[in-house]
Amino acid sequence: MDLQIIQNKIFEIRGYRVMLDFHLAELYGVQTKVLKQAVKRNEKRFPPDFRFTMTKEEWDELVTNCDQLPESLKHSYVLPDCFTEQGVAMLSSVLRSQTAIDVNISIMRAFVLMRQMVIGYEELLKRIEELEISTDAQFSEVYQALTQLLSKPEPKPRKPIGYRTYDE
Repeated sequence: MDLQIIQNKIFEIRGYRVMLDFHLAELYGVQTKVLKQAVKRNEKRFPPDFRFTMTKEEWDELVTNCDQLPESLKHSYVLPDCFTEQGVAMLSSVLRSQTAIDVNISIMRAFVLMRQMVIGYEELLKRIEELEISTDAQFSEVYQALTQLLSKPEPKPRKPIGYRTYDE
C-alpha cells in the first residue's frame, strides 16, 4: 500500500495524530458501521488516548480546512471516531483478516515515517536558529558601520559671510 495515501489520511486533532474511522474502514475494505461495531464489542481495548469521538466543532473545523474528505461525509450527522497510532494498532487485534493485518503494517510504517520527518524538521529548525544567531551578530556589525557612514554629521555653526553693518 502506498504510504503517501495513508499519510494524507492522518490528521492532527487534540494534539494527537489520528486516522478517522471511515478512512480506516475504507483501507481495511469494510463498511464504517462494521468497524464501529467491532470497536464497540471490544470497548475496553480502546481507552480515550487510543480512540475518541470528535466534537461538532472539531468536525466543522476539519471539514472547513480539509479538501480530502468525501463530499457525502462532510454533511453527515454522525461524528467520526478518531484512532491514534495505538488505537490503529489495537484495531489489528479486533479485525482479524489478512487485509487488516497488511493495511495495519502499512499504517504503522506511515506513522513512523511521519515521526522521522518531524525529527528531521526539528533538527533543521535548530540549525536555522543557530545560523540566524551567527548571522545576526555579523549583520549587526555591518548595520552599525552602514549607519555610521550614512549618517551626516551635524554642521558646525559658521560665521556669516559678507559685510557687516553696525546695526548687527
